[in-house]
Amino acid sequence: MTKPTWTPIGATGAFYECPRWHEGVWWLSDFYADRIVTVTDDGRTTTVLDLEGDHPGGLGWLPDGALLFVAMRARQVMRREPDGSVVVHADLTPYCEGPANDMLVLPDGTALVGCFGFDLNGGEHPRTASLLSVRPDGAVRVAAEGLVFPNAAVLTDHGRTLVVGETFAARHTAFTLTPDGLLDGRRTWAQVAPSPPMAPVGEMIAGLRYAPDGCAVDGADDLWVADALHGRVVRVREGEGIVEQLDLPAGLRAFACGLGGDDGRTLLVCAAPDFDPSARAAARDSVLLTTRVRVPAA
Repeated sequence: MTKPTWTPIGATGAFYECPRWHEGVWWLSDFYADRIVTVTDDGRTTTVLDLEGDHPGGLGWLPDGALLFVAMRARQVMRREPDGSVVVHADLTPYCEGPANDMLVLPDGTALVGCFGFDLNGGEHPRTASLLSVRPDGAVRVAAEGLVFPNAAVLTDHGRTLVVGETFAARHTAFTLTPDGLLDGRRTWAQVAPSPPMAPVGEMIAGLRYAPDGCAVDGADDLWVADALHGRVVRVREGEGIVEQLDLPAGLRAFACGLGGDDGRTLLVCAAPDFDPSARAAARDSVLLTTRVRVPAA
């Protein structure tokens, strides 16, 4: 375990998630403030998009530079056009139970989107969910099924392998990315802690010893992962599990992290006291913390 020096950056938010380093600034979703923001290295925070009643999830960009973002409650992928207008890029509702969640946009513009699979905040009994593939033209197909709360995904092995976190299974699962954008060769990349049996959500949370949320990949193909239940970010290695741990200040949990900065060695963590929607929407207690790491972003 390493004792890091945490440096706050930017303004506080309702519930920051999905950090992306893009064109020299951090982009983030502020879930319960229904907005997307940018944060510069010197902390200037700018709201770039208000969603007016829906929560933004995963972020990414098409090859032409158009912003894609997940509208979680509507279960849609939205696209911001060059003139600033926002249109529906893909409708996920036929394939997605519970809110849509995080998203990885591949270099060719294909987006991979996870869904909760059930109403987490409503206490619904957990079910498995699919990882969805959205082609650049908006066509949707199921890329993988039977995942236990599929969350953040990254590419490793020079873009040949996709690794997705299964939050309620305490593991990361890998697939080979085929040339036509399909997923093949499903396998366990790292089983960090035992997977609790499917049970009421409170029982599953109580039994989780590791809950992978947002993550980032470094140049050694290790993952920096926000453990949403245990106040830490950890570095996870394929087949080994946790090889490094950074504890957050007392009273905070980590819900996402990203690697960026000019040299790729800045680890940014989205932290908040909890993930309760009513509490987070009523306050501005979500903070962005940074520290420096040895291995830069992939």
